Amino acid sequence: MRNRFQTIHAVLHATGMILIVLGVLLLIPLLFVFFDGEIIANKRTMNAFIAPAAISFLLGFTFKKVFREGTPYTLRAMLICSVGWVVCSAIGALPFVIGIGSSCLDAYFETMSGFTTTGITMFSGLDSMPKSILFWRSLTQWLGGLGILTFFLAVGYRGRGAHRLFGAESHKVDVNRPVPGLDHTLMILWRIYTGFTLAIFISLLSAGMPVFDSLCHSLTTLSTGGFSPHDASIEFYRLNGHAHHVLIEYIILAGMLMGGINFLIHYRIMTGKVKALFDNSEMRYWWGIILVCTAVILLERYIKTAPEACVSPLTLEFWKKLEENFRIVIFQVVSLLTTSGFGTRGITTSFFGHTARQIFLVLMFFGGCVGSTSGGFKVLRGVILFKLIRREMFRLKSPPRAVSLVLIDGKPLSGDEIKRTAALFSAWILLLVFGGLVTAFLSDHDGYSSFSGMFSALGNIGPCYISAADMVRLNPLIKLVYIFGMLAGRLEILPALVLLNPRLWKY
Repeated sequence: MRNRFQTIHAVLHATGMILIVLGVLLLIPLLFVFFDGEIIANKRTMNAFIAPAAISFLLGFTFKKVFREGTPYTLRAMLICSVGWVVCSAIGALPFVIGIGSSCLDAYFETMSGFTTTGITMFSGLDSMPKSILFWRSLTQWLGGLGILTFFLAVGYRGRGAHRLFGAESHKVDVNRPVPGLDHTLMILWRIYTGFTLAIFISLLSAGMPVFDSLCHSLTTLSTGGFSPHDASIEFYRLNGHAHHVLIEYIILAGMLMGGINFLIHYRIMTGKVKALFDNSEMRYWWGIILVCTAVILLERYIKTAPEACVSPLTLEFWKKLEENFRIVIFQVVSLLTTSGFGTRGITTSFFGHTARQIFLVLMFFGGCVGSTSGGFKVLRGVILFKLIRREMFRLKSPPRAVSLVLIDGKPLSGDEIKRTAALFSAWILLLVFGGLVTAFLSDHDGYSSFSGMFSALGNIGPCYISAADMVRLNPLIKLVYIFGMLAGRLEILPALVLLNPRLWKY
């Protein structure tokens, strides 16, 4: 019992420090309240950020004062991580409740979707919402891209067990850090993250996108979150006849690719090792998945539309149509593989055939690379499972004493890593089945759509085969299941499960 109380003290003390940082962040959108005239047009938006910031500061200082600091051992670190995300999402939801009158559950859903960079939205009418609200919505995704705790560690936490907090939030396949030392690693990660965000912002601005739109999209592109200040997402610019909508789509496409790649790869490229884009198993599979899926979807579209649109390859019209189809398809493939969720065409529209929709579910499952801002099961884990199956097939024809290893880039993978990957895969499947069954039982959606909803939540993706309007009308219990799915998917399941098992809190 004593150990359990010590754990609770350690968790709430750390949560208090996180809430103090959150309180500061909640004040940033006030810039739009004061300088964009919202204080006159909509006085509620000022209170929408001042009140939550005050609550966050008050709780933060109270927790820090009342509860004692403790060493965050591995299980404690996971609990701190889970509690931190749950509490930050609760307070981060208050601007939506106060500012635009959202229900508490929908506001909490939206904020969890933001911090986990999922991108499922409960809101419509985004084009007419206050800019401060839209900015906060985008900022939650940018903060969640590398992680709330990662940001917290970067801005000042130097307590004991910081490396365990970092590991709990990024509980991924073992990979090397860019450099020795946690502080140096965090600084490199956030410099790359901030630098790429700035590069995307400047690029979108140069393409003629309005300043505010460029800011919001730069925050949600590299974080692979997918929130947009427009209901139509990136398709908004084409529908409104923007002169450079094609260039905007390619810039967003490049930003999503950067977010879906391991940040260690980015660091290696910046140090002159350009071959890092192709010199490891995960990256080769990553590029292969993009190319193969794009080719198959394009082939399906060509087969189904060729009789209707038989244009000579010698004409300019043919090449324009080919470029348009290629751009739309590769944009959607990358958007789903990186779990960004941006769209230039809806995945349920007639543009995409039945094969494409099946491929999209596969992409939702795999997600991006380890060490990236993407969600999903991760490409490297898929590679490990594939090689594990191949090893078991090899053992069938080998002598009983033969040594067979799972090699990744020429290095043997430890037994513990293989077991963890297998356990995580099993947990993924169980949660997908559970979420799909709950959705089907409590709604009128078919099994295909029901499972796609949990695919979207658990994979931190956003788009699915349930429309945005239907998502809002879902049973509250389904929304709660999706909220847990988003948290579990972002934290790699184990920290979220620790939160549900009080017997582990004593460690």
